[in-house]
Amino acid sequence: MNYRKLILIIVVILVLLPTIIYFYYMRLKVEEMHMGEFVEVGERMLLPYPKIVGRVSVEEAIANRRSMRDFEDRPLVLEQLAQILWAAQGITYPKRGFRAAPSAGATYPLKLYAVVGEGTVKNLTAGVYYYDVHTHSLVMVKKGDIRRALARAALGQAWVEEAPLNIVITAIYERTTYRYGDRGIRYVHIEVGHVGQNIYLQAVALGLGTVAVGAFYDDQVRKLIGAPEEEKPLYIMPIGYPTYTYKLNLEELKKYYEEHRKG
Repeated sequence: MNYRKLILIIVVILVLLPTIIYFYYMRLKVEEMHMGEFVEVGERMLLPYPKIVGRVSVEEAIANRRSMRDFEDRPLVLEQLAQILWAAQGITYPKRGFRAAPSAGATYPLKLYAVVGEGTVKNLTAGVYYYDVHTHSLVMVKKGDIRRALARAALGQAWVEEAPLNIVITAIYERTTYRYGDRGIRYVHIEVGHVGQNIYLQAVALGLGTVAVGAFYDDQVRKLIGAPEEEKPLYIMPIGYPTYTYKLNLEELKKYYEEHRKG
């Protein structure tokens, strides 16, 4: 390479470098806007008491459960959020403090966080909230709409950003492995499956939809929601009004079974 070309390359770099630095700086500033802001003492919001009698039967909810990834641009109400959190981890046996989903040895290793956008849940400020099981309340962890950053941490899955609500489920494995050793890891994974299915069925009963998301960068998600290092994210569950609803046709089901019984 001759000197003229080398000088030309250096000049081009020097000319472009300030522009490159500026755009990189602005990108970082934009990203910071979507990371949320930690709060020192989180606001506590007492949630509406859960309903234990609904309009949709267990059979209907199971029959019509589908994974939904397309949501309407329509806000949820606080009662819906409260009901979903209760169905996931709410108290169902007050005398013993037992919860809606079974847990090995009642060790309860799971924690729930609600990620709310700007105006996506009525009367609730955008931010990240921890669900306090024993008081059925929300405690703010971070202010701001972090859904875009959460979607990036989930490998760009658009429904995470588009859903009005995301439930992030984390686990403190030591709560269960302390009693059961390595076998406790399996028990934790079984438990999060129970909780995820409860959220699915409750969503259907409320006319909502959800999908279990397991593909994400663990540490990024943990930091985004403000969870301590001992917690490991297991699920992100975007929730909202689906753009379409599924209804199982009983005659189609009978036909399916008849065709397979012939074999």
